[in-house]
Amino acid sequence: MTVDFETAADPFRRELLAHCYRMLGSLHDAEDLVQETYLRAWKAYGKFEGRSSVRTWLYRIATNACLTALDGRAKRPLPFGLGTRGATEDDPLSQDHEVPWLEPFPTDPAAIVTERESTRLAFVAALQHLPPRQRAVLLLRDVLRLSAAETADELDMTVAAVNSALQRAHAQLRDLTEDEVVEPAEAKPLLDRWVKAFEAKDIPAIIGMFAEDVVWEMPPFPQWYRGPEMVAWHLEHQCPAVPHGARMIAAEANGQPAHGLYLRAGDGVFRPFNLQVLEVRDDRITRVSSFFDLSLFPRFGLPSTA
Repeated sequence: MTVDFETAADPFRRELLAHCYRMLGSLHDAEDLVQETYLRAWKAYGKFEGRSSVRTWLYRIATNACLTALDGRAKRPLPFGLGTRGATEDDPLSQDHEVPWLEPFPTDPAAIVTERESTRLAFVAALQHLPPRQRAVLLLRDVLRLSAAETADELDMTVAAVNSALQRAHAQLRDLTEDEVVEPAEAKPLLDRWVKAFEAKDIPAIIGMFAEDVVWEMPPFPQWYRGPEMVAWHLEHQCPAVPHGARMIAAEANGQPAHGLYLRAGDGVFRPFNLQVLEVRDDRITRVSSFFDLSLFPRFGLPSTA
C-alpha cells in the first residue's frame, strides 16, 4: 500500500527547517524554503520511485532550493564577522539595515544532539563565509553523514568534486573553535546570576561573569565590543536599561541559552527590546549576541509583554 505524502514527509519537517537555516542563515527564509520544498515534493510525489528514502529525497529538493535561493545573494554575517575592528568610545552607534544579518534559530531543549550542535551561532556564522555549494557539501557530509557518493548524487556533482569541496570547506573553517560549549541547563547557576545582575543593571556583577576576550554584538548595529571594560562602557553609556527597569524571560536559541529582554515603558509595561543569545565556556560568558528584530519574539515563544 502506498503511504500518503503527509504521513511519509511530515516527520522530517523540523530537521529540514534546521538544514535550510544552516544553509541560509535566516529563520524567516528557512521557513519559506521548507514550505517550497514540501510544495515541490507534494507535486512530484506521484513520480517518486523509492530509489532513495523519502528523507534523502526531501533533502535533495531542499538543498537545491536553497542553492537557487542563494544565487546572487550576499552572505549573512554577524557584526563580529565583518572583519572590522571593535568599537571604542569614539564610535557612535548606527544601525545598518542594508546588511542581511544572520538570524538566531529557536531550538527545542529536547532536540537531537546533532541539531543543537550544528546550529550553534558560531558554526552557522562561519558557514555563511563558504560558497553555497561548499556549504551544502559540508552539511551533507559532516552533519547529515551522507557518503561522498550520496552527496554527489544529491548535488549532481562527481565524487572527486565533492571531496575537493569538502577539503576546501574544512580549510576555511579551520580556525573555528571546537571548545565545548556549555548547555543551557548546565549553566543555570551562572544564568540565574546573569538575569539578576542585568535586571538590576549591576554592571560590576555583569562584567564579573565575562571571559577576558568576551564579545558583545547587536545586529543591526555593525559596531561590536571586545573585553569586559569596553562592554561595561557600552552598558553604562549606551544601553537604555535602568536599574530594575528590565525583565528577562529565558529561551533557547541555536542550542545556547537565550533571554528575551524587556524594558519598562512610560506606561509601566515591560515591552520587548532585544533577544540575547549567550555563549558560555568554563563558567564564563564569552559572547553575547543581541538581536533587535522584535518579530523574533513570538517565534521563540516569548510574550508581547513581561
